[in-house]
Amino acid sequence: MKSGKILRAMTRDGSARVLVTDATAIVERARILHHLTPMSTLCLGELLTGTSLIGSMMGEKQESMTVGIRTAGEAGSLLAVSDYYGNVRGYAENPALAIRLEDTGAPDIGATIGNGLFYVVHDTGNGQPMQGMIPAKSRGIAELFAAYFAESEQIPTMCSLGVLFHEDGTVRAAGGVLIQLLPSPAEETVDALERAAEGLSDVTGKLAAGETPLTVIESLLRDIPYDLFDEITTDYLCTCSRERMKRGILSLGQKAIQKLLDEQVRDGKTAELTAHCRFCGKDYTFGEAELKEANEQITD
Repeated sequence: MKSGKILRAMTRDGSARVLVTDATAIVERARILHHLTPMSTLCLGELLTGTSLIGSMMGEKQESMTVGIRTAGEAGSLLAVSDYYGNVRGYAENPALAIRLEDTGAPDIGATIGNGLFYVVHDTGNGQPMQGMIPAKSRGIAELFAAYFAESEQIPTMCSLGVLFHEDGTVRAAGGVLIQLLPSPAEETVDALERAAEGLSDVTGKLAAGETPLTVIESLLRDIPYDLFDEITTDYLCTCSRERMKRGILSLGQKAIQKLLDEQVRDGKTAELTAHCRFCGKDYTFGEAELKEANEQITD
């Protein structure tokens, strides 16, 4: 499967940065891994795409960005995590959301999400992550990203995200654009960006028609001098491993682990524990002897 791409640019006068991504491969991978319905694919796909964009703006390789939505409604919780390179992973608590439509016939993500919290956790790797949150207020995911930056970080932001499907439910195109004003922007550049923003809503349609992040930027910024920084390759990338899952089980403590193993035996099952990765669906099974040996190594 192909990878995603993020193209990063800045207006030549330093007024704004512009990021465009083709996240089709990432969202299709998430759909397959989590067995998502189209509505669940749309919700998680847009969250993954937006998180990938803002993750790629981090300054150091050890940093990570977690973006989540917590609701009491049918959508439940949605979570996405990005590394410094814009690689993402995520999950949807409800993978089987039914389609909800606006009066226009478009999918109604805001109504599906409903009330709840949209939160961002920026882990800089120094042990003191920074967190901010805003109420969801039945807003779309792109609107939530823009509102978060405006309300929590006082950064004027324009954001567009989208997912389109083939008739069989596979992902035809997924992508997004993020435009952020930098300190002391030139008024004429801001005016030009506002005019350019009128074309943001059709970005995913352009990708579906065969355009690339480069041609999208060329179209958006055709009246604004700009410089391209780089194009980075992005993927749906789970970081789970057997050792990491083992550490998670060992963190329960020996008494709790032994209790769980004993319950397995009482139920007529093998004395072993299985850890499930919610990001990729992989299971890791550990026998009693392996867990006992690992625990002894910790206590020695």
